Amino acid sequence: MHLPYVNYLAVLVSAIAIFVLGGLWYSPALFAKKWIALSSGQKMSAGPAPYISAFVCSFLISWTMALIVNHFGNFSPMRGAAVGFHCWLGFAAATSFATAMFSGQPKALWLINSGYNLVSFVMAGVILSVWH
Repeated sequence: MHLPYVNYLAVLVSAIAIFVLGGLWYSPALFAKKWIALSSGQKMSAGPAPYISAFVCSFLISWTMALIVNHFGNFSPMRGAAVGFHCWLGFAAATSFATAMFSGQPKALWLINSGYNLVSFVMAGVILSVWH
């Protein structure tokens, strides 16, 4: 199997954008208080490990999205957004929703977490489509 060309600078920029979005999304400015309340009062882990892990995950999302976007071609912001949306819908949203329902997770918590994934995937799709 031949993997399509990947612009690793675009992947890095997309990963940084996802990481920054996560910092904002789960900050007091947006959803931190609601997320903590819905998570049964759990707090985020201290130290650098969760941040390093989050950035590695952001990079993996961006790299995989680059492979998918480049596979389809027809590069445009709308095409990138559509690819990001469909990846979210078919992979992230569907699997996390089923998991949330079986674990008894509040739907509002799923919406916060999945909303972050949706915006991340769409944003990555746009960045990687425009800057392929």
